[in-house]
Amino acid sequence: MSFTLSLGSPAPDFYLPGTDRKRYGLSDFANSPYLVVFFTCNHCPYVINSDELTRSLAEKFKPRGVSFVGINSNSANTYVEDSYENMVKRMAENNFPWFYLHDESQDVARAYGALRTPHFYLFDEKRQLVYTGRAVDNPRQPEKVTENDLERALEELLAGKPITTPLTNPIGCNVKWDGQ
Repeated sequence: MSFTLSLGSPAPDFYLPGTDRKRYGLSDFANSPYLVVFFTCNHCPYVINSDELTRSLAEKFKPRGVSFVGINSNSANTYVEDSYENMVKRMAENNFPWFYLHDESQDVARAYGALRTPHFYLFDEKRQLVYTGRAVDNPRQPEKVTENDLERALEELLAGKPITTPLTNPIGCNVKWDGQ
């Protein structure tokens, strides 16, 4: 068994607090035919430098039935910048078009097999994994991006086509596990 969620796997459920002080689980996104779950954080330069690319994807695909859910599983004991209160502050400053949830126990990151921040998981209408990996080929330097793998996967999924590249390696910082 691989560490990262395998293609075709069902989306692991979660029930996590969001930066809006409400809790969310998979069922809260039942009205969205498609779901992007991505592991992110407050401090990683790969995340920070690619946030606007992720924003543009979320805004482009929201009217087409795609919800984006960002989950911060980094240990605040390892990086205080990744605390829940700092998440609330970052969301207030940036007004991201996705739900931003806190996985303090890191159980959700383990269930998904999150490797890096950012790490993206795209689920179809049956909530089966159809794409996982990076969003773009150069998240730290968005001006040098030549491949937008997540956008291509979303376009193919919404067009009813097979995903040509369903698996890529996520590029970013390691998930900050508690005690490491």
